Amino acid sequence: MSDQVIHNFDFNKLIEFASTAKGDVYLKTPEGDILNLKSRLTQLLALSNAVDWGNVGEATVTCSDPDDESRLFRLNLYGNDNQ
Repeated sequence: MSDQVIHNFDFNKLIEFASTAKGDVYLKTPEGDILNLKSRLTQLLALSNAVDWGNVGEATVTCSDPDDESRLFRLNLYGNDNQ
């Protein structure tokens, strides 16, 4: 598992990605909290704390599955994950 920093990211795409991921997807907050984005409650918490008008300015995301890491990289870079 390696951290990926994402910038100017649509939060809905991130949640959709987490919903289809094979493994867990974690969002690290600036305060040091680690939130599992597979959890609906966590999604709402992350939305209220880390998102400005539906976009993630900057966040650190970690995937437990290597295939998900590759998909997240493509999604962050190209805007789609070609799944």
